Amino acid sequence: MNKKEIAEIKKQFTQDKCAITRICGCYVDGEKNKKTEIKEAFLSLPEEEIFKYFSIFRKALSGTVGKNLLNMEFPLATEEAGGTQDFLMQLRASALKDENLLEEFYDKVIENYYTVENYLILLIHAVYDVPGKASDGEEMFDASDEVYDHILCCICPVTLSKPGLAYDETSNSFRTRVLDRVVDMPEIGFLFPAFNDRSTDIHSLLYYVSKPEELRFDFVEPVLGCELPLSAGGQKETFQTIVEETLGEACDYEIVKNIHDKLNEMIEEKKEEPEPVVLDKAEVKRLLEYSGVAEDKLQNFDEKFEANADEKAQFVATNVANVRQFEVKTPDVVVKVSPDRTDLVSTRIIDGRKCLVIALESGVLVNGIAVHMPMDDEADEE
Repeated sequence: MNKKEIAEIKKQFTQDKCAITRICGCYVDGEKNKKTEIKEAFLSLPEEEIFKYFSIFRKALSGTVGKNLLNMEFPLATEEAGGTQDFLMQLRASALKDENLLEEFYDKVIENYYTVENYLILLIHAVYDVPGKASDGEEMFDASDEVYDHILCCICPVTLSKPGLAYDETSNSFRTRVLDRVVDMPEIGFLFPAFNDRSTDIHSLLYYVSKPEELRFDFVEPVLGCELPLSAGGQKETFQTIVEETLGEACDYEIVKNIHDKLNEMIEEKKEEPEPVVLDKAEVKRLLEYSGVAEDKLQNFDEKFEANADEKAQFVATNVANVRQFEVKTPDVVVKVSPDRTDLVSTRIIDGRKCLVIALESGVLVNGIAVHMPMDDEADEE
């Protein structure tokens, strides 16, 4: 799913567009005991509760594709009878009305979701009547292409509210506030099936994590049966290792700066596109070529790539490039530069020492104090 398709589903979590038919949930304590369950027709809930649930569901479709939101495909074996995809298909087909399937799903989550906190497993079933689109991209609500029948799961921590004083209207005084159990935004969630090309894709799902470096492999494999891609941090670390090992001693400042600039150019050129910029093996090699890596250094690229990543590995450009700043770091000094002004920083040999040279323009602050930087002729006069 790309960001436009995700946004389209996310827009359904409003009062006037709501396509949710049913909501179910199971409240679990830190010792894996089921405390209570809910089963409701969603629109029968009080309006205030509906809006709070909408916030939770929208959060589970928020973040960056390739970082917080991961598209994952089911291996063929999971689609056979008894497989994880087959089970999710049954759960969806039941419209969350089969108590045995619900209990089986809750038990799977409880067995494989590790936390010492209390949490709430939320499940919704929704039926979205997908409007057709005219040639100019405008939606035609009277020309539906298909019905997108789906379920969304959110797993939300339930934490104690902070202690404090609260005003009691009955006694007209301040008293110790009663501590409540509060449902927080989801830590993980998934949308099944995926909504690819504005159509149902039962062979894929969209997985959400609030913390991109905590993908919860121990949950994904047994409950969903999908293969997790590298985390955002894992992609960056692997990409950096491939570059370092491919270039060896030729991995100098100018080459790395060029790689940074080229990546940011690619991201900027396609920032309006719904799909993220993704680099496969061939595109990483092409990037190095465009960045000035010598042909003889690229001869061992395939070997270094496959030694550090799967041959079919892909890197989301925004995961491996810092679009906010260009950073040069030594054990004692850290220099951060706007990514579009890397031209201000260069390396030189001065008095036999390797130096980082920063071109200083107007507006120089030292410890917050504006300082005057004399030009060469001013310095000579002094």
